[in-house]
Amino acid sequence: MASASTAATTHKMRGLLQVCCRKKERDRDHHHHPFKVVEITPPPRNLGVRCLPSNIHCGESVTIEGQAYTVSAVIHRYQLRKGKYEPRERRIDVQSTGRYILNLYLENLLEQS
Repeated sequence: MASASTAATTHKMRGLLQVCCRKKERDRDHHHHPFKVVEITPPPRNLGVRCLPSNIHCGESVTIEGQAYTVSAVIHRYQLRKGKYEPRERRIDVQSTGRYILNLYLENLLEQS
């Protein structure tokens, strides 16, 4: 289970705002990267930028401000610049754990019918 940390610093680089996770907050085994976190349950709600392990994946549980969420999607967007693709955005879409389990149950019922 990943715990979302708010320990991040911002730097202005090439006219863009860049968020870097503090070294002190990192685990030894995994590097942490800033992810924009969006709760996708309608209406979508921005939960801010959080430092999470780079190997985070769908179905993993995260805790943000005491609330349990389950990762629904991990999105990496790139931009072509000077003939190279550069990372532009890291985002995870989350749902409350209860909502995620309910959706899985309902999808299973639909497939069985």
